[in-house]
Amino acid sequence: MDHLSRRVFNEGTLGSLLTFSMLESLFLSDAFGAEVRPLTARWLTSLDQLGRDMKGQKLTQVQWQGKVEELFAAVDLADLLRFIDFDKLTANLKLRDRGELSLRPKFPQVDGLPTDLVFGHQTFALRQGRSVVPHGHNNMATAFLVLKGKFAGRHYDRLEDQAKHYIIEPTIDRNFVAGEYSTVSDHKDNIHWFKSTSETGFIFNIHVLNVVAGKSSGRVYLDPHGEQLSGGRIRARKLRAAEAYKLYG
Repeated sequence: MDHLSRRVFNEGTLGSLLTFSMLESLFLSDAFGAEVRPLTARWLTSLDQLGRDMKGQKLTQVQWQGKVEELFAAVDLADLLRFIDFDKLTANLKLRDRGELSLRPKFPQVDGLPTDLVFGHQTFALRQGRSVVPHGHNNMATAFLVLKGKFAGRHYDRLEDQAKHYIIEPTIDRNFVAGEYSTVSDHKDNIHWFKSTSETGFIFNIHVLNVVAGKSSGRVYLDPHGEQLSGGRIRARKLRAAEAYKLYG
């Protein structure tokens, strides 16, 4: 992708998803200036529309993934970190011994900002060696952005559901650093697993639930170190959340 100027980024819809995550931190750190408020409503409204277009079948889930990845490719991370006063935001956090700490700040009322956004958000904070454990989703579309730190990241396609197993196929296996991202939908890269390899690591997560009306949304857990099948596929045992965190958290 060609380099995007800051002016284009601020004025266009390419700022939508990033700014949603950024605002999460701004509100928490009380760094949200009055001059920014008129922009935030437009950015969040654009992101809200993107999710509604997917749920309304104007965008496929894979198309939604592509657009989200375009948004993250436009991130000027150094500028973002300065703007949100990251050091103040993350001071004195008590990280979990296993798994991720989920931060869920709430948005204040802002003129023009929808009050019933179609997407949810959280920020994951992890110590070294801890993981967002291997899991997939039912009827969800999500996106990750590494804000700070380093992660070993893996994705798998979920090919088949069996009584006690999932048949999965590896799609991504690489290191992720700050500013890098990945996306998940029911149709592409449905299983993911991120392990912090730096002293601490922070990930923004955006999620759209109930993508298909009438179906519930949720996580499913599995052990990707399963039986090796032909063609690189794996028969992965289904797990309960507690066992997944014991094994991989």
